[in-house]
Amino acid sequence: MFRLIFQSLMNRKNVLILIYISLSLSVFLFLGVQRTKDISRNSFSRTISGTDLIIGARTGQVNLILYSVFHMGNAVNNMGYDSYEKLANRDEVAWSIPISLGDSHKGFRVVGTNRDYFRFFTYGRNEALNFEKGEEFGDPFSVVLGSSVAMALGYSIDDSIIVSHGAGKISLSDHDTMPFHVSGILEQTGTPVDKSLFVPLQGISAIHIGWSTGMQTRKVTAQQAMAVDLTPESITSAYIGLRNRSAAFRIQREVNQFEDEPLMAILPGAALFELWGLMSTMEKALTFISSAVVLIGMISLLSAQLAVLDQRRREMALFRSLGATPGRLFFMLFSESLMMTGAGCITGLSLLYAVQFGAAEILKKWGFFMEPTVPSSKEWLLLGITLAAGILIGLFPAIITYKKTLSDGMSVRS
Repeated sequence: MFRLIFQSLMNRKNVLILIYISLSLSVFLFLGVQRTKDISRNSFSRTISGTDLIIGARTGQVNLILYSVFHMGNAVNNMGYDSYEKLANRDEVAWSIPISLGDSHKGFRVVGTNRDYFRFFTYGRNEALNFEKGEEFGDPFSVVLGSSVAMALGYSIDDSIIVSHGAGKISLSDHDTMPFHVSGILEQTGTPVDKSLFVPLQGISAIHIGWSTGMQTRKVTAQQAMAVDLTPESITSAYIGLRNRSAAFRIQREVNQFEDEPLMAILPGAALFELWGLMSTMEKALTFISSAVVLIGMISLLSAQLAVLDQRRREMALFRSLGATPGRLFFMLFSESLMMTGAGCITGLSLLYAVQFGAAEILKKWGFFMEPTVPSSKEWLLLGITLAAGILIGLFPAIITYKKTLSDGMSVRS
């Protein structure tokens, strides 16, 4: 019977190959959209880890994490550096990292910080930053590049760069009197770190001497800047790591009630969860589109089977005349549909993993971290639903054939 089914499929191989390709691509897209959603959620969650609190001027928690972690947008206000020091010196605080934003270089954000950034900042599963080349800051006018910046702009160690005032891709105000030199290039992380330039806070203070309300009022050289106190007056935000994470909610409440100035502290995990929730509409739209593609593939399978059913009536009648029961013919057509759907599911899943392994490094450069994993329970469920849909599709031509009589089949005109 199975050899007969296989030979029957081979007699219609041209049409079935097209249906097989359609089903395979449908399953690939269906599973690919689900995997893309998981990758996006994973990329969000692995952007920052090991940080218990993020502190900044009072604003919304989504806005605070967007400009502090993703370096998107601008802060409504800054926090005083003396306030940062007061909070960072608390007994409960194990480490702290100041963050200062506001400048850029050829469209990439410049982040002012200190050496603690490279010692304590972690991402993913508490993975530390590593240097591909060079080392961390050596002087106030050194800069560490993210991997994407170095690759896109072709920079290497000791190259000189000019920081621009403001965060736009095109700036009419450059800090050209105080160039920075590249001291290090970080390894690729698949996070916003790759698209950032890191300079010391003293360097940020130095290049803004002689600037007022976003305009340069007087020219200052690097030698003149080094002669003054370069301690910043304010920063954008700060990452805080606590000695005991159970104190996070208490510290958060105390920061939110800080008397010196209006500040707020957020839990990175909660803020990332809220940020992902804002994308739920797009997530649902992608799921709908991928489901529609699978449905179209199933309809194509049904259309092809019904289209050739009349052409196969004489074939079915000959089987009946040779002793095949209606149940066997039902099983034959049902099995053909099951085999086609099963082959499409297997090929679609295989294609997904082939693309996953082949495009992992490319996606990582775009900030999407794709970790090769076995199919999740959700993906197995989607495959099961697709296979069940194929089985139901196969019932229609099988039932029609089951109801046909021998005389009806033999009376077909050629």
